[in-house]
Amino acid sequence: MRRLVPRATWSRRYTAINRFEERLAANGTRVVKCFLHISRNEFRRRQLARLEDPTKHWKFDPADLENLPLWDAYLDAYGDALQRCNTDHAPWYVVPAGRKWYRNWAITRLMIEQLEAMDLHWPPATFDVEAMRARILEA
Repeated sequence: MRRLVPRATWSRRYTAINRFEERLAANGTRVVKCFLHISRNEFRRRQLARLEDPTKHWKFDPADLENLPLWDAYLDAYGDALQRCNTDHAPWYVVPAGRKWYRNWAITRLMIEQLEAMDLHWPPATFDVEAMRARILEA
């Protein structure tokens, strides 16, 4: 397993992330975090498709293949991050992304639910609407 930074470093980062997201929420920002999860087999299928289609070569990164043996370790690391940074003010949503149609539907539903929960309204006019309408019609 690669150890890019010491555990104490990334552990402090989780605390910093949570504090940052808490400040965002306290200032009225809705934080919606989605983890798009695919299986190892789906990852392999997508990588092969990128190699087979010249229009998708730009999506291919050879470094991804070097990291493939670390798949389980990465899943553990992501799981830890998802658990440690899943809060009431900034929850994580794990979305199965193996089927793009379902991923798109799930994300769309989540966004609609979040927007509806915000109970947004258009701001009221800061002028006399009828007076402005009359001025336009007179012109």
